[in-house]
Amino acid sequence: MLLPDKTDGDTEWFTNDRFGLFIHWGLYALPARHEWVRHNERISNDEYQKYFNHFDPDLYDPCLWAEAASNAGMKYFVVTTKHHEGFSLWDTKLSEYNATNTPYGKDLLRPTVDAFRAKGLKVGFYYSLLDWYHPEYTIDHIHPLRDELAAREQSKERDLSKYVDFLHGQTRELLTQFGKVDILWYDFSISANEWHEGKGKNEWRGEDLIKLIRSLQPKIILNDRLEIDQDVKTPEQFQPREWVQIDGKPVVWEACQTLSGSWGYHRDEESWKSVDMLLQMLIDSVSKGGNMLLNVGPTGRGEFDYRALERLQGIGEWMKRHQRSIYGCTQAPEEYIAPPDTRFTFNPKTKRLYLHLYSWPYRHVHLEGAAAKIEYAQLLNDASEIKLLSKIPEAEYGAMKEVRHSTLLTLEIPVKKPNSAVPVIELFLK
Repeated sequence: MLLPDKTDGDTEWFTNDRFGLFIHWGLYALPARHEWVRHNERISNDEYQKYFNHFDPDLYDPCLWAEAASNAGMKYFVVTTKHHEGFSLWDTKLSEYNATNTPYGKDLLRPTVDAFRAKGLKVGFYYSLLDWYHPEYTIDHIHPLRDELAAREQSKERDLSKYVDFLHGQTRELLTQFGKVDILWYDFSISANEWHEGKGKNEWRGEDLIKLIRSLQPKIILNDRLEIDQDVKTPEQFQPREWVQIDGKPVVWEACQTLSGSWGYHRDEESWKSVDMLLQMLIDSVSKGGNMLLNVGPTGRGEFDYRALERLQGIGEWMKRHQRSIYGCTQAPEEYIAPPDTRFTFNPKTKRLYLHLYSWPYRHVHLEGAAAKIEYAQLLNDASEIKLLSKIPEAEYGAMKEVRHSTLLTLEIPVKKPNSAVPVIELFLK
């Protein structure tokens, strides 16, 4: 099996830990109707100012956030230091549009970093390349004022290079003021349309920015959203069909997913995923050699929504007994073909194969070509034995007796499904 090429960033821990927490938090928690509310509703800076003037997350306790993430089995986190709205969570010296100048009056990033580090989680910073607040950021077809012709004309007088200087300067702050940063997650480059040439690696001065980043934090993991491939690919809001590849070669990748249909806190959004679905998405990612970064959008008062907490708790209950099938695991060798409605993960160090059953079959699971390769099997949740049958009762084949062969291995499973959202059978290889 081909493995990803080594890159400048340290991805060894990343591909071992597999599961992280995304946090989208900013002024958009107050309107509570999607983090793109400025874009969706064409809101100007002046109209949006009321959220800055009333931002006071008095119930913010990052220790509770970190505890919820740790209990869910997450090993790293990525927090939005600045989203497209332009508001910074930390006490940046390059803009007054930050948390210290709101009614809350204090830095929100440093306590978060400290709390998650104390729980043993790796530190990741999201930073938006877009900025709808900055006076030199030019109006494009993503901008809230895109439909105002007068604003578009005035935008021609702006100097985007001054904004890019600001972007580089804030990156320097983030990578020099918070100790070791394990992940830098940029978002995102803009494609061209009929009236705007777009913004990408040239506009961001991406090569220079990467040199700056590597000089400050050489082993940091950097994504590809500067339009320059680096350490990790980040498919968003879908599950890839197979291990993500570039030019026919597998790469380190991470599925970025939400609990509901919004990244930021959205009070009235109702398409919340179940614990079972979220676990299946995590398992599916690992079974294809990837990670999953699962998002929570805290409320305007600084709490995780109760629906988010319920799901994190449910995931944690499963992870407590099944984490061996996630940490240190990857795609199984090609000779192991997962039966229908199942996923294999594989730990190459322990030589154990994990069969995740999305649906619970009656009495038997059949593994083609595995009879000579597996020496023992057990349910992972309680370490109870699963019997291995090299021969199947003839009644199971009926008229198809002639297809029986010595390479088929059958697992004899209990009729009653274990009390687990996704049961896992641990297979010890010879």
